[in-house]
Amino acid sequence: MVSLAEKLASNITFDDFKKATDLKHRLFFTLLILVIYRLGSFIPLPGIDASVVKSFFNSQSNGGILSMFDVFTGGSLSRMTIFALNIMPYISASIIISLLASITPSMMELKKEGESGYEKMNQYTRYLTVFICMIQAYGIAVGLEHLSGSDGVSAVINPGMFFRFSTMVSLLGGTMLVMWFGEQITSRGVGQGTSLIIFVGIIANLPSAVVKTIELGKVGQIQPLVMVILLILLAAVILFVVFMEQAQRRIMIHYPKQTAMMSSASSSHLPLKLNTAGVIPPIFAGSILAIPAMLASFISDKSPEWLQFIAAQLNRQSPVYFVIYAALIVFFSFFYTAIQFNPEETAENLKNYGGFIPGIRPGRATAEYLDYVLTRITVIGSIYLVVLCLLPDFLINKFNVPFYLGGTTLLIVCNVITETVAQIQSYLISNQYQGILKNTSGKMKRRFVR
Repeated sequence: MVSLAEKLASNITFDDFKKATDLKHRLFFTLLILVIYRLGSFIPLPGIDASVVKSFFNSQSNGGILSMFDVFTGGSLSRMTIFALNIMPYISASIIISLLASITPSMMELKKEGESGYEKMNQYTRYLTVFICMIQAYGIAVGLEHLSGSDGVSAVINPGMFFRFSTMVSLLGGTMLVMWFGEQITSRGVGQGTSLIIFVGIIANLPSAVVKTIELGKVGQIQPLVMVILLILLAAVILFVVFMEQAQRRIMIHYPKQTAMMSSASSSHLPLKLNTAGVIPPIFAGSILAIPAMLASFISDKSPEWLQFIAAQLNRQSPVYFVIYAALIVFFSFFYTAIQFNPEETAENLKNYGGFIPGIRPGRATAEYLDYVLTRITVIGSIYLVVLCLLPDFLINKFNVPFYLGGTTLLIVCNVITETVAQIQSYLISNQYQGILKNTSGKMKRRFVR
């Protein structure tokens, strides 16, 4: 049978959107914040020679490790603006706090405190974001002082402690402002703020990627047949990503239902996503592999030989890079899934509420069954992430295609679009529910008056 929510979702029209005043205010607020964010991504750091930095990043294009992070920052890293670090320190801090919350007894107790506990964890995440940002900002400042153009001109006009201090303050302030933007969008706008900020950065670079691909076709570096194949492949990958992100393994849950005269049972489903970890594994794996490459790139010929050797092995055209990248994606897929979903806690909650899986005993047997199912689908999900994230590197090496059309970016874009559309749809359905309740209460009042 079709539920009321499904009926309302299928009957949503443009008139329903016009009546949803709160949703329109949220959409306007979200767009306003994102526009301010994009304007701020063009404010340069003080004391930087922009031409030297631009030439350096141009040499790192076509699949360089820095170009991957420049995509997530919306070009702020290549322009070396106050938003150069973007939201990445906050994401790293959130992941670290999530890890601690799953292995540290004190943090586990905070999770059980409800809203107040989550508020304390968010505060710890902010403190850790400041610490990570200061370390990364200092590393960028030192790296910029060692960076020079082909003519020997330094990227920093007046190097020294004052430049390092001003760079750290500017990057820290920019990151905290972006973090605040994300929190405001999540609480007062539409969608998940952090994801939307990364999404806007990717979309901002998409037109230039399309133009580059067309130019490569005009000069003959990409044949017309290859262009057509790439378009078909792009459409197929988008459909594949949407399908895999919506894929679920539904486990039947029965709840006993007792009344005064008889007892019966109601059933529901426990949905387990095929890709429970989302975009975290490729982002975190790429961040780890980028550290030696970024250090070697900034320090240039002054870097130690061991660092240059590691950076060379972790080049995105090296087989070693592909193997380690794939292994890290698989590892973080299992690791983050274990953090996000606790089979023992879920089994205990089901037992407390009287729910059970048909054919499985409550308690420990239920936890083992959930862990077994989750492990099997995570294997498929991790393989899916590996194939999807290695696809851009294959296209870059074979067809010289810009990275922005790759799998990781498509994964983020598709995830953000589907989640945002789902949230907008839920607002519209909620507005329809309110309309039904108003009409019902109005009819009851009229009947009572008569």
